[in-house]
Amino acid sequence: MFILKRQDVEISSIQHPKKDQQVPILHYQGQTFRLISVFKAGQEEEARTLWRELTDHRGKACVLLEEPERFSVWGKVRLDQIGNDTGGHSKNSTLIQASILLLQAVHMDIEEFLGTKQVSLFEKDVAEFQKQQQFPETASIEAVKQLVSIDPLESDKLPPWKENHVVSFLQELHKLGKTYFGNANFAHQVANHLQDMPEGERSLFISWLSQSSLNKLWQ
Repeated sequence: MFILKRQDVEISSIQHPKKDQQVPILHYQGQTFRLISVFKAGQEEEARTLWRELTDHRGKACVLLEEPERFSVWGKVRLDQIGNDTGGHSKNSTLIQASILLLQAVHMDIEEFLGTKQVSLFEKDVAEFQKQQQFPETASIEAVKQLVSIDPLESDKLPPWKENHVVSFLQELHKLGKTYFGNANFAHQVANHLQDMPEGERSLFISWLSQSSLNKLWQ
């Protein structure tokens, strides 16, 4: 939508109605935008990639703000929507939800294209790497079967993973997927697999992914 400089806009903050925090708000020509993601000065290409993904591919109204020390992506929002777009979830919950959705997508494709025998082996492999890396609560076949069957967006019993667990999980999931399918094409459809997530949470995850060590695996 727009690529703007700092002098083009006004930035303020408002109190989040549901959390004890301030929400950055960008004002431009009578429109309001809330911060989606921040990139360092050397990450211009990553910032532009996220901005194009949101505007060109998903039709979202977004601003890419260019500043000397950083780039930032902002999504159009009405002030009365603040507090609703991420459902009050923490960043960690969002990362876990997205990881489970990606697991389910890989699981579904293995079952569809390779059959039930291979998907059973896949479930064992997922449980095994979690056991080796001491994942809390999900390092068993039974737990993996539950992960592939729940709706992570509705469940109030997400696994108690930390961010390092999410990184390890997605690394191993990519490795397994490549082994089963023989290529990494399955990993280039992240946005499609996360269509059920609210826009704010999906953008948060994709932004986190693009800035993590996983960006070359899942982009």
